[in-house]
Amino acid sequence: MLKRFAPLVPLALVTLLFGCAAHTPVAQQEQQQQVKNSVTAQSSIRYQDSLFQEEVATEKELAAFADGKSYQLPVLADSILERGMSLIGTRYRFGGTSEAGFDCSGFIGYLFREEAGMNLPRSSREMINIDAPLVSRNKLEPGDLLFFATNGRRGRVSHAGIYLGDNQFIHSSSRKSGGVRIDSLGDSYWSKTFIEAKRALAMAPNASPIVTARK
Repeated sequence: MLKRFAPLVPLALVTLLFGCAAHTPVAQQEQQQQVKNSVTAQSSIRYQDSLFQEEVATEKELAAFADGKSYQLPVLADSILERGMSLIGTRYRFGGTSEAGFDCSGFIGYLFREEAGMNLPRSSREMINIDAPLVSRNKLEPGDLLFFATNGRRGRVSHAGIYLGDNQFIHSSSRKSGGVRIDSLGDSYWSKTFIEAKRALAMAPNASPIVTARK
């Protein structure tokens, strides 16, 4: 069953950092627990229907990956996000790819490898170039990868996260901000540094294909 995550309390102060991180810590442990406790079940049919509402270009890309079929992704997205939520508070470690500590791309790679059997590129700069459908910001679905330019170089990716739903995303931010945490795309900092999103789960080898009904 697909799960959604309730919005966090708006974040206040933003500090620009270099590398695979970018925010000052503002969320308290109680806020993170509130997010965990606010997960509610949603129908996988709702997610499937949203795929049919994608822009034409995205529909064609998704169909190409599925040999003319549409992928049913809720189970994979749910598994990835649940595992990610269980890791909230895990420390940030540059070059980290395990539960001993993650950097941003290491966190994403770990979840997709463990829960979806996917080996994504190691760095965010390589990850943004994966051959997966681009998704517009207003068409995001849980499990989509988000890319940001946080190092002051406009358009050059330096950070990445995974979309949760309800304008929230999970990522391994920085040492100062507490490692794995949840933030809002509505926050002015993340909104300004957002570059693009990709539906990497369309490439999942074990995604269950479903045949689209023909009229």
